[in-house]
Amino acid sequence: MAGESNGFEVEVAEEDGGAPAAARGKTTESSLRSTWNALVWHGGSVYDAWLNAAAAQVGSLILTLPYTFSQMGYFFGVASQLLYGAFGCWTVNLLGLFYAEASRRTREQGNLHKRHVLQYHEVIGIVAGKKLGRTVLAFNMIALTFACVLQLIACSSHIYYMNSNWNKREWLYLFGALAVPTVLLPSIHNFRVVSILGIATTSITSAYMTVAAVQNGQIENVTHQGPKSWIDFFTGATNILFSFGSHGLCIELMEAMWKPQKYKYAYMAAVLYTYLLTIPDSVAVYWAYGDTLLHRSNAFGVLPPSKAKNICIISMILHQYVAFLLNVNPLFLAWEKLVGVHYSDIFALKAIARVPVVLVIWFLALAIPFFGPINSVMGAFLISFSVYIIPSVAFMRAYKNNQLQLINEHPQGGCQKFWISAFVAAWVFIFGFGFGGWASGTVFIKQIQSFGFFEKCYQCPPKH
Repeated sequence: MAGESNGFEVEVAEEDGGAPAAARGKTTESSLRSTWNALVWHGGSVYDAWLNAAAAQVGSLILTLPYTFSQMGYFFGVASQLLYGAFGCWTVNLLGLFYAEASRRTREQGNLHKRHVLQYHEVIGIVAGKKLGRTVLAFNMIALTFACVLQLIACSSHIYYMNSNWNKREWLYLFGALAVPTVLLPSIHNFRVVSILGIATTSITSAYMTVAAVQNGQIENVTHQGPKSWIDFFTGATNILFSFGSHGLCIELMEAMWKPQKYKYAYMAAVLYTYLLTIPDSVAVYWAYGDTLLHRSNAFGVLPPSKAKNICIISMILHQYVAFLLNVNPLFLAWEKLVGVHYSDIFALKAIARVPVVLVIWFLALAIPFFGPINSVMGAFLISFSVYIIPSVAFMRAYKNNQLQLINEHPQGGCQKFWISAFVAAWVFIFGFGFGGWASGTVFIKQIQSFGFFEKCYQCPPKH
């Protein structure tokens, strides 16, 4: 009964100032849960957006950029990074405008389920037309799929430099199996600890590469001839273009934020951090090993064996899983919508539905085990469109059709944005897709002719 109590309850209540024991237990449990959520689980701040963007921005490319410098030389290598980083910041700014407009329209119309997570292709479709939205869907899903493929290939490539008892394909069997549990992480909103790990691992590796290269000094008869051919030059340029290609998941990152309008600042900070990580170590490794890097697309292939190197190999493998988690999330969401489980209350159902996505990625990684050339091919044929050209063209189209409320309310900057977008789209189409596609496609075809599909150990030195 409400007014009754036994002696134990009265005694406890008196000792604790009248608070029932059950209530105190619930309060403590609630406090612990709130602390856990605030520190670890709920990541919707600008800081979390920076963590996620920076973790997605730098991955295996930290190890292939020295190879890129051997293709382009010091000056063009650094200049291309600065240029494409600036282009990336510009198109993220445009995507922020698109997201704000799409969010406003869907909120006013109320035609989306409360659990619906907006994605890149949906935002473009709302603002610039369904045809362009479907084009983005095709480019972005393929780009993200191969970004995930690259993470698994990189894992097997890294570990081989520490333990060559298994060939790279055998390591890939293991890492593909370990990728399957990624279906269990709910959403990017819960990635705080994962992204901190991703940034820590690349920071450690960058510092090691710089120190090891300077400490060991230049190899005997080192040369720095710079670009030897147009094919080398444009292949390297598209590899750098690929290094700023995390736009495929930036709408999902905005959706995870409490203040999505601030994502552009988080992305700019991520690009600056990318410069800090990649330019010093790329310059240092190229200075030490010069043109020998033309035959080693992975920097671990030239740095001498050491305990520090082994630690960094393990660090980079951990990072590949972080990058895999970030890049596969939009694929999971799109697949959930396709098979009809996106709005389900049962997460186990979503997790099971996600498994085929990982299996397809695993199969592709086994089929095409090329490490360096995949970067430039993706840069030329996929990233050039999904990251640079399509956002620029979409803005030009939306601006012409008065589809952006923010621009309509503040028209003074719209014209400048239009012409800057036109310049970015034209530059990337000519030099990224055009010349870059020719160069990277030529190299990639040669790699396939030389090594074939399902190669056991791509670029492995012969065992004696």
